[in-house]
Amino acid sequence: MAKGNKPNHRRFGNIRQLPSGRYQVSYLGPDGRRRTGSETYERKGDAERALTLIEAKMISGEWTDPDRGKIKLKDYAETWISQRPGLRPRTVDLYTWLLKKHITPYLGGVELGKLSTAMIRQWRADLLGNGVSVSMAAKAYRLLRAVLMTAAEDDQIIPANPCRIRGAGDEHPEERPVLTVAQVFELADRIGRRPIGNVRKVKNGAYRLRFQRHGEMRTHPEVFMTRGDAERALWKMGTDGRADSTQDRRFRALVLLATFASLRWGEVSALRRSDLDLEAATVRVRAAFIERSTGELVLGPPKSKAGRRVIGIPQAIIPALREHLSTYVLDEPGALLFPGAKGGALRRSGFNTRTRWVDVVREMGMPGLHFHDLRHTGNMLAAESGAGLKDLMARMGHDNVRAAMIYQHAVRGADRAITDAIDKHISRAGDEGEDGSAGALVPVG
Repeated sequence: MAKGNKPNHRRFGNIRQLPSGRYQVSYLGPDGRRRTGSETYERKGDAERALTLIEAKMISGEWTDPDRGKIKLKDYAETWISQRPGLRPRTVDLYTWLLKKHITPYLGGVELGKLSTAMIRQWRADLLGNGVSVSMAAKAYRLLRAVLMTAAEDDQIIPANPCRIRGAGDEHPEERPVLTVAQVFELADRIGRRPIGNVRKVKNGAYRLRFQRHGEMRTHPEVFMTRGDAERALWKMGTDGRADSTQDRRFRALVLLATFASLRWGEVSALRRSDLDLEAATVRVRAAFIERSTGELVLGPPKSKAGRRVIGIPQAIIPALREHLSTYVLDEPGALLFPGAKGGALRRSGFNTRTRWVDVVREMGMPGLHFHDLRHTGNMLAAESGAGLKDLMARMGHDNVRAAMIYQHAVRGADRAITDAIDKHISRAGDEGEDGSAGALVPVG
């Protein structure tokens, strides 16, 4: 039979000896409920020191209820994501995916109170050892750190955040390409080029290619084993001039505007006719499309509060925008500036497919170029104008400046100076006849 303390023997808590001979502590919490220690001790002195430590934490306000620490990390993190205020839909999707893919399989079943720095260090090492990139492991670590910070500081479920691995949340992104002005215009033209020809299946399961050359349809001498091989051959012939091509210019203005106005994909795809003022040479950003992991397109505010802005447009691309408005945009204020094939919102996947983006940038000697690199190019050109940091942040839509500053500098003053500087870049490139050589690599700011 276990032996308890003598009445009034201890001022705080009780110690009893178990049938095994080890000692167990119990004590009253601030709410008046008795807690029994989860650990047992070989010596009574160790149990007394444990009670002394618990009492000190209660006095200092650092005590956490061990029963609350029994909640599993997976359950707590899922609730944390669902209750986190102000998360954008794509951020919710990213956090949910990171939790399911990289956190839950390793730590999801662990109770919050049992998580330790050593355990988290091993989890990160396992991620990297299983081929997860440093960048992705950093994203997962930052999410876990944020979840456990709430558990420690706000909910006081655990005494301290065990995520204490120096540098684990740091990413080291690859240097991104910056295009020359000539390359931007070349890209804008290339994505609209279409070879004239067709592919048909013949009796033996192979494919025959026909193409137009100098206005005359011809048959390619080679027979191709797959349709994909034949189509790639046709595109190659159109690129090097062995087949006639047509020019679809519906996305030319999109590339030029996204680059020289430093727009994100979601921002440029959400623009309406009324957002473009060619007389004032400005574009107004007030919304952005967000594509959820489910494929749903959601129209919402820009990425940050500073994302709502008015940006100057270089005069050099105004003719391209006038042509685009008159040719491809419905004559009503709310019409999408860059609609999809059926008139609805333009999806990034649809844009990539219709423009053959991956193939075109590879043919230009820039494999791996992302659409977002156009914004990066525009940002670099703007930075070369000599404008101050706050003015640049205002133009780029970064949230490091107050919203009022966005409108103070938009379409006049500093922003107009930036726009004029970009115009000079474009004009100088045209005067010098740049040859479109590969852009320099610089760190992403």
